[in-house]
Amino acid sequence: MAGRNAKSVVAEWVAKFNQADVDALVEFYAEDAVNHQIAAGDPVVGRDAIRAMFEREFAAAEMTCIPENLFADGEWAILEWRDPRGLRGCGFFQVIDGRIRYQRGYWDKLSFLRLYGLPIPKE
Repeated sequence: MAGRNAKSVVAEWVAKFNQADVDALVEFYAEDAVNHQIAAGDPVVGRDAIRAMFEREFAAAEMTCIPENLFADGEWAILEWRDPRGLRGCGFFQVIDGRIRYQRGYWDKLSFLRLYGLPIPKE
C-alpha cells in the first residue's frame, strides 16, 4: 500500500466499504490506527478493534457511502458523503505510507438510528 496518495486510498476504501468487505477494509489501516466516529463515542484504537467495529456496524445496518466530494492535501483526505436514505456526513483521513493512521467522522447518530430503524438508547 505504500506510495499511494491519500485521495486514492480513500477512494478505494469507499469501494470496499460499499461491499461491506471487512477484511479488505481493515487492510487500509495501520496496526495502531485510530478511528474516531464522533457521533459514536470514544475513539477505536488498533486494527483489531477497528475490525470489530466494522463487523458490528455491518451486522446492524446495510450501509452505503455515496461520495459527494473527495479532497486531498498531502497526507490528509476529506470525504463528504451521503447515503441513499438521506444521511450526510464527512470524514477526515490521515494516510501515511499508504495506510490510514487516523480517521475522524462527523454524522448525526440519532438520524442514522431512525433512518435504519435501530433502537435509540435511553440516556
